[in-house]
Amino acid sequence: MDAPLNIHHLPNAILHIDADAFFASCEQSRNPAWKGRPVITGKERGIVASMSYEAKKQGVTRGMRLNEVMQRCPNAVLLPSDYETYSLLSKRLFAIVRRYTPDVEEYSIDECFADITGLQRPLKGSYPQIAERIKNALDRELGFTFSVGLGPSKVVAKIVSKWNKPSGLTCIRGVDLHRYLGQLPVEKLWGIGSQTTAYLTKHGIYTALQLAKLPEGWIRQHLTKPFYELWQELQGKSVLPLDTKEKDEYQSIQKFKTFSPPSNNRDFLFAQLSKNIENACMKARRYDLAAGGAICLMRTQDFHDFGLEMRFNRPTAFSHEVVRALTPLFDRLFSEVLQYRSSGVTLCHLVNDDRIQLNLFEPPLHIEKYKRFYGAVDLLRKRYGKHTVSLGSSIHAHKHAQHIGERGDTPKRKGLLFKGETPRKRLGIPMFVGKVK
Repeated sequence: MDAPLNIHHLPNAILHIDADAFFASCEQSRNPAWKGRPVITGKERGIVASMSYEAKKQGVTRGMRLNEVMQRCPNAVLLPSDYETYSLLSKRLFAIVRRYTPDVEEYSIDECFADITGLQRPLKGSYPQIAERIKNALDRELGFTFSVGLGPSKVVAKIVSKWNKPSGLTCIRGVDLHRYLGQLPVEKLWGIGSQTTAYLTKHGIYTALQLAKLPEGWIRQHLTKPFYELWQELQGKSVLPLDTKEKDEYQSIQKFKTFSPPSNNRDFLFAQLSKNIENACMKARRYDLAAGGAICLMRTQDFHDFGLEMRFNRPTAFSHEVVRALTPLFDRLFSEVLQYRSSGVTLCHLVNDDRIQLNLFEPPLHIEKYKRFYGAVDLLRKRYGKHTVSLGSSIHAHKHAQHIGERGDTPKRKGLLFKGETPRKRLGIPMFVGKVK
């Protein structure tokens, strides 16, 4: 057996909390009749977005087409994705963890890191006891299970949270760290991609333990700073701080939507793209950002992707300007002989909108006029609904449902409204759809 790493005292206690099969578990939680059954979300897309562990046991995988799912798992419950409910339950997840510690990093919709260092006395328990208390609260109050890893660093905590999935609680001590790392292939490490894996393999490094035991000089000479930080975290040193701030900075903003049935109607496809552009620009304006360029994306029914990128004369978050700029790219991508299932846009080269440099031929009043205009539009949307005001180029996307036919099912929450709610303005309350006896 490999010798232990030179770690004896680990002063930090970091939790990684990961919901088990989150989207499918949300559906099982609010409809108890589906517990124990294979539940699959993504019906509106025609492919699996999330599946319960019962479905996984029958061979269902993410991205699998639904016709193949029904062959493997004929008793599956197929549901449209209800992202509103998932988002609300995600907020409850983070709120529960914050009862125990304010140092919580919302890593994704269904997972987070939490620092419980130094809280044994205030919370009256050891670190493993605190971790177990948090896990039990999450399982009990949200109605589905979570897997929790406790370690001296973020990387180690993330490794061990997957050790006993589902519904596992794995606490690792410094003297036992080598036992876990020795069983973990290097490609399974957080942040290690295929190219880095190939490079490390050429140097005879196949496990996380072999990487962790390399000399510091070798790491600095052969790998970049992020991998040096990863190496330190594998040593049990906490060098990656928790980002506890709400996310307000973006490298890019992407909006990509699937529709059904597939279409080769140019007006409809362009309207879908225009709607995605409006949504992306809305988000950019919310964070006072402007895009220096954009990527136009189209996906065919057989899952082939096509895209083109362009840079703008100046950064913008004005929807009509982005639509106008991307129209020639759409025309180059569109082919009437192909059937398309989705379209999207990525706003890139984002800058703060107060740093926009005007060109010599554009009067400042022109920009100020559009800022006031879109400010009024965003205010109306906030008050009366997201697409109360929209561009004429998006009209075909708003006239028709996103999905028609067997994929046109909508989540229960959209149809069951509380008194005073509208389809566009609803309370932040997930709908329970089971039968209460």
